Amino acid sequence: MVCSLHHEGVVNPAKSRIRVVGWEEEGVYVPLSCQQCDEPFCEKVCPVKATYRDEKTRAMLVNHDLCIGCRSCIMACPFEGPALDPEAKKILKCDLCGGEPRCVAFCPTSALKYLQPTSAMLEKKNSAFLRRVRMLRVKLAKPLLVKG
Repeated sequence: MVCSLHHEGVVNPAKSRIRVVGWEEEGVYVPLSCQQCDEPFCEKVCPVKATYRDEKTRAMLVNHDLCIGCRSCIMACPFEGPALDPEAKKILKCDLCGGEPRCVAFCPTSALKYLQPTSAMLEKKNSAFLRRVRMLRVKLAKPLLVKG
């Protein structure tokens, strides 16, 4: 909630840069946000080059003056990082709050940490990225079954 309050001035999960997907029966909740990829698909597919990397924080940002709301970045991201603000029709993605993420500062259980990545962390993230891309390719490669 602090994310939408900080960025948009309202407490609204739909305007947060972090979304939580939950499986109620299992009691599992997983946060989804921008992974700040080394080779971001969102940047590569943007037709107007509105997505770019901040040199200071290394976060992937969106220039809303350039963004045309085509949603290419949403479709290209294997981690479901970018989202669309349903009212403003602009792309929302984690910008690391300029290097001091508010979600980390306000997490009541200290479950969130903002750490400089180690080589082991980067290797794990890259491995997860490749698994996700392979999974998406398999899903996209399956032919559609037409009943008739």
